[in-house]
Amino acid sequence: MKPALRLPLLLLAILALLVAMWAGLLRIGWTLPTWQPRLAQSHGPLMIGGFLGTLIALERVVSLNRRAAYIIPGVAAAGALALMVGIIGWGSWLITLGSLGLAALFLVMLRQHPALHTGVMAGAAWLWFVGNVIWLLGRPIHQAVLWWASFLILTIAGERLELSRILRPPRRARQLFLGALLLVLIGLVLSVGVYDAGIRLTSIGFLALAAWLLRYDLARRTVRQHGLPRFIAICLLSGYAWLGVGSLLALIFGGMPAGVYYDAILHAWFLGFVFAMIFGHAPIIFPAILERPITYHVRFYLPLVLLHLSLLLRLIGDLTLSPFARRWGGLLNVAVLLLFLLNTAISLRQPTPARA
Repeated sequence: MKPALRLPLLLLAILALLVAMWAGLLRIGWTLPTWQPRLAQSHGPLMIGGFLGTLIALERVVSLNRRAAYIIPGVAAAGALALMVGIIGWGSWLITLGSLGLAALFLVMLRQHPALHTGVMAGAAWLWFVGNVIWLLGRPIHQAVLWWASFLILTIAGERLELSRILRPPRRARQLFLGALLLVLIGLVLSVGVYDAGIRLTSIGFLALAAWLLRYDLARRTVRQHGLPRFIAICLLSGYAWLGVGSLLALIFGGMPAGVYYDAILHAWFLGFVFAMIFGHAPIIFPAILERPITYHVRFYLPLVLLHLSLLLRLIGDLTLSPFARRWGGLLNVAVLLLFLLNTAISLRQPTPARA
């Protein structure tokens, strides 16, 4: 499938990201214009379902190469559009339907390629669907967010598990991975009834996954190389560190349904971990979707460094109860993501000679 269907879906996902960032600035206290009264409350669903969910679904559909499957990211993107204009009911239904489609798609992929890593990613897609059902039923949003976080974290962990096979890790490593996965799943189920205990147990599972990835991931070897492989490895290893930080904070503070500690936990996971993964994989994902080459440049490091610094400022603001640091950290988070998008667009449009 040529990019005729891919580009509009990718642009819709990026639009969801832009609107989600605007909504995030509203939530953190910046006074900005808004075109619908519930925009700030749509920050999380837009970021996770509208942007990340659509992007992951699009990536999987491209790899599967089935024309009819493009309806899956299309439905998720339509849900994001509905949220943007304030049609919350339709938006939640469409994003939930899109997540069901992705879960079904992964079952097809699991049948074609039965393996532990494929099963982990398939299970992660079903976690997104369950989280969306929780959201759809009107349960507290923080309960759904824990399932959404698990969807993203386990999807990435499954992808890295696949690549780790190159290093032929010992059988014990596989057992440790399964143990961490079991803790996450038990914690998620527990969180539905006893949220505080559930998030603490889930965070222990996330901590175990972060330790596993730091120990067994291929990035430990590729970080010694040069150019793009080193850049990707640094993105991954720094992301694993943020996964550990967010999980440690969740273990300490427990079932916070809102507030500054809740903000610190979620943004350590979603910004520090997930977006570090996106920064590292963008030079691979975007060319695969758009069928356009992208050339590595040393300037790729600038958004990555600024991401970590701005997130650190935000977490300092959260943990020291400093509204100034928190608000400016959030604003700088947005500026960094915009810089990342600009840098990626320039690299796609005008490739430059590779530099180490």
